Amino acid sequence: MPRQNSVVEPPGLTTNQAPFIERAQAAGEIFIHQPYELYSEENHEAWRRLFAAMTPRWGRYANRHFLEGIDSLCLDPLHVPKLDDVNKFLRPLTGFQAKAVSGYIPSFLFFDCLRNRSFSYHHYHPAVRQARLSARARHFSRRRRPCPYAYGQSLCRDAGALRRMPRTTAAELVAGIRDEAERTRRLTSIIRAMARFFWFTVEFGLMRSPDGLRAYGSGLLSSFGEIEHAIDSPEVQRYPIQLEWAINQAFEIDHYQPLLFIVDSFDHLFTLVDELERWLRDGKLNNVEPGEPVVNERDLKSFLLRA
Repeated sequence: MPRQNSVVEPPGLTTNQAPFIERAQAAGEIFIHQPYELYSEENHEAWRRLFAAMTPRWGRYANRHFLEGIDSLCLDPLHVPKLDDVNKFLRPLTGFQAKAVSGYIPSFLFFDCLRNRSFSYHHYHPAVRQARLSARARHFSRRRRPCPYAYGQSLCRDAGALRRMPRTTAAELVAGIRDEAERTRRLTSIIRAMARFFWFTVEFGLMRSPDGLRAYGSGLLSSFGEIEHAIDSPEVQRYPIQLEWAINQAFEIDHYQPLLFIVDSFDHLFTLVDELERWLRDGKLNNVEPGEPVVNERDLKSFLLRA
């Protein structure tokens, strides 16, 4: 019998209104542990259904690096994976680890986590979140500087002697601007440009392969419907990526994407990230096309405080 006045936690973590999540958010806790005991049988069944449904889709539409990553992570197809178990495979392969968060994470902190080789992982909607974590995992090889890691370096902090040149950051670039309105405008443009590039590559990118186009973006790889739509639908415009197009192209998140960009390989993508950083330093991200995505005030402040 529960003690008097004790709260019995209802099973399941399928929404962002789970009491465990609500308490963490009320206490201002961003990083939390994975409350594995709270996953319900319904949660595990959702994971089983999703994993079984996605497996043939991945075989048909996913790039080979992702398929290698799924095998390397040894995910349990019958139960929502434990983050500790995932990290046992993820760290040696990539140097990254997954960290649980209670919900929204400010942009600076999100990119700072990438800089420190950590993924932010939400506990609710576990089937979708685990699939997206799996989709990202194999993108990041120790053979080269991982792509999201480079975003984190460019947006957040100097990388020291990590590579051939020191990293200039968005916060540093606007720190010397005395006019607050201009500082805010310029930083908003930089964040919007970075967000668009991230969206059209890491989240919704297509890659050439000997067998035709394949998905490598985690948003595509975690969507049963959109992964097929992205490759096969005549309604989708698909173009070889150009940096100036990607950073000036608005996107919306509430429907299948009508426009996608194609990279030749991961080496091609890494080259684009290097170019994006040079554009950041040269001021070419200071005046991108307005529009989506909207840079919310909380995200903007997370950078301005560092500046």
